[in-house]
Amino acid sequence: MNDQTPSSIRLADYRPPAWLVERIDLDFRLAPEDTHVTATMAVRANPSVARPGPLRLDGDGLTLDSVEIDGMKLAPGDYGTDANGLTIPMPPQSRFRLTVRNRINPAINTKLMGLYRTGGIYCTQCEAEGFRRITYFPDRPDVLAVYTVRMEADVTEAPVLLANGNRIDGGNIEGTDRHFAVWHDPFPKPAYLFAMVAGDLGVVEDTFITMSGREVALAIYCEPGKEPLCGYAMDALKRSMRWDETRFGREYDLDIFMIVAVSDFNMGAMENKGLNVFNDKYILASPETATDADYANIEAIIAHEYFH
Repeated sequence: MNDQTPSSIRLADYRPPAWLVERIDLDFRLAPEDTHVTATMAVRANPSVARPGPLRLDGDGLTLDSVEIDGMKLAPGDYGTDANGLTIPMPPQSRFRLTVRNRINPAINTKLMGLYRTGGIYCTQCEAEGFRRITYFPDRPDVLAVYTVRMEADVTEAPVLLANGNRIDGGNIEGTDRHFAVWHDPFPKPAYLFAMVAGDLGVVEDTFITMSGREVALAIYCEPGKEPLCGYAMDALKRSMRWDETRFGREYDLDIFMIVAVSDFNMGAMENKGLNVFNDKYILASPETATDADYANIEAIIAHEYFH
């Protein structure tokens, strides 16, 4: 654990990243106390930096298993680790493939940053610097990468597997009681907008036709039994999408938009690309108990997070 007092970050001290990550493939083998993470990154030197120097990856609370460059495993002397991350002093070339394998324990992640487990559900929170609690990465908002995520889990424990982007593959893993899903987001994003959710969730589904005629699937996931309380939120989402098109000409760019509503989410709501995560008090509403203020909050917060 890093117990250091946070230091001030000043705009005057900003320096562009020496190394950029163009793509990252993440593989999660989910287990409550021993989740295995493999991150494979396409890394290149930033052309705007004259001498890139060492490659620094942020990391917090991770158990490192191995580091590879272009398929070759590095010896411990080829890199260094400390409480704040991992450093490769002499990256071999201006462009290479970096693979890092590590383990995390979602069950004891009481900081509720990174990947944690709450109420039997795996959930992430990466804003502002939570991604470094998932794997080693240059966890800063000016490093934008295209993400592909493969996640696998026990099918009974986590029948629903969600991440940013569009689902491109999935199914049962033969000979086991596990299944997998693969999600791909073709649009580069910073690490703080990464999201992943897995668990036993109910769902309310609908569709939205964009101004160009595309059909977008809509899904609001919630704790089982609470599906009837999601109707107003779904309607508010569709109104928000239409207003953004009408007012600004902004058309949604993925094939699906998802909201996950959980009672133990540590923030009010989070605008992760294509997979918003909400505390369910800002999604669920019953005509018998909800006030006008409740409905106004639901509509305002759904719109706010979608417009991000």
